[in-house]
Amino acid sequence: MAGIARLDCVTARPATTAARTRPADSGGTAREGSPAGPRSLLSIGTIAALAVSGTGLAVVTLLVLVGFVAAPHAGFGLPAVLRTAAMLWLVGDHVGVSFRGAGRIGMLPLGLVVLPGSLLWRAGRWVARAGGVGRLRHVGLAALGLAIPYAVVTGALAIASRSALASASLLQAVGWGFLLAFAAGGLGAARALAPWPTLIRLLPQRPRSVVVAAAGTLGALATAGALVAAVSLAMHLHEAETLERSLAPGLVGTVLLLLLQLLYLPNAIVWAIAFTLGPGFAFGSATVVAPTGSALGQLPALPLLAALPPGVHSALPGGLEPVVLALPYLAGGLGGLLLVRAVSIRGATPGTATGTGLGLDTAPMLGLVCGVVSGGVLGLLAAVSGGPLGDGRLAAVGPSPWQVGVVSALELGISTAVAAGVLNYLALRRAGALPRQPGPGRPGPGGPDPGGPGPGTPYPTEPDGGAHVIYLDTAAADLPSADGTAPRGPAALP
Repeated sequence: MAGIARLDCVTARPATTAARTRPADSGGTAREGSPAGPRSLLSIGTIAALAVSGTGLAVVTLLVLVGFVAAPHAGFGLPAVLRTAAMLWLVGDHVGVSFRGAGRIGMLPLGLVVLPGSLLWRAGRWVARAGGVGRLRHVGLAALGLAIPYAVVTGALAIASRSALASASLLQAVGWGFLLAFAAGGLGAARALAPWPTLIRLLPQRPRSVVVAAAGTLGALATAGALVAAVSLAMHLHEAETLERSLAPGLVGTVLLLLLQLLYLPNAIVWAIAFTLGPGFAFGSATVVAPTGSALGQLPALPLLAALPPGVHSALPGGLEPVVLALPYLAGGLGGLLLVRAVSIRGATPGTATGTGLGLDTAPMLGLVCGVVSGGVLGLLAAVSGGPLGDGRLAAVGPSPWQVGVVSALELGISTAVAAGVLNYLALRRAGALPRQPGPGRPGPGGPDPGGPGPGTPYPTEPDGGAHVIYLDTAAADLPSADGTAPRGPAALP
């Protein structure tokens, strides 16, 4: 572990900022280097932020032009296309948009975040390499060097894209732009230093086990949510096809409509996860979709929403409700398994948490921590997956963040703690690392048995038949008696 504590990577550095390096040793240590100064990282990050924004705007503008050509556009010109493209790019950064007379649109497609996120990921790697970042402690500087200018650019786009019909939130543009660039760029800069398995091994034992378990739990829940959403849509596929035919979008409109629904698929998966957890989600004021039933009003004309039948219905056929509600507990059980497997119990100290094992009480506690971490992530996803669709009855759309966070923390925490505790006990038992219970002829917590041999002296086995054995002090003949007159011997024993 010490050999990889100071990681670096093979980077292309300018000749003016190249640092002295040494070849990697047998322990995996790579080259050492000093990062560029704060001004240099900020200038490199500014170039990367401009490149990311320019590339993303070019892609989004192309899509807007396709819709502009295919749809009627009387009274709209090229400036409107550019403003719309800038607005959509801000939507990709999860910036809400307010429309005059309609209210604020905050339920944004999470799939659109993939475009700026992937570009910022690549930009973070480039900043780390061009800036000569060679240690993990300098990754934060590289992320800041990218996030600060990117937030300035998104703020400028929010101002430039304003029109009489729509305007993006300047505060959200700066805030979400900074957070997205810092997170995606920071991960990209860290990945530029070493592969993910190597970076995970740098973590201490307990945080590493929690990270692995939380990632496995969230991955299992995402898979279960995608399966639930796919089954629900398949059951209402006929309604979706009927709704699409009623829209009559044409060829280009069909492609754009399909693309829009694909961008909203991550939102649907998060909503399905909230559904399996129990709280469910809403699609309008005084509505709910939960395993126990649904109560919905009139829905927008989007084929993806055909999986949500309007009115009051039983959400699940008979017998499927316990299966759906059991999915989070199964995901928590998988998290407990991964938590225990992330730590080798070979050579573990009985009843303790060492560098090679988890104690009997440590594994359940880490399972609870894993549940809290997973609940926090799911609460954040619930918050960003929903939002208002205007000021009318659709002002509340999506799952409740605090309900999803609290319920998931409890369900996942308890199931992960139970699974980790049981599996860790079985693993320690197989390895012979359980603490020995005190008993006859066996040392207890307070020290050796007072009636037995001294420390380090093994107890002799009893003869066959369990006959009583008398132990004699063979050295007693050389010791004086209590009155000092004669040596003691075997006959002097009581």
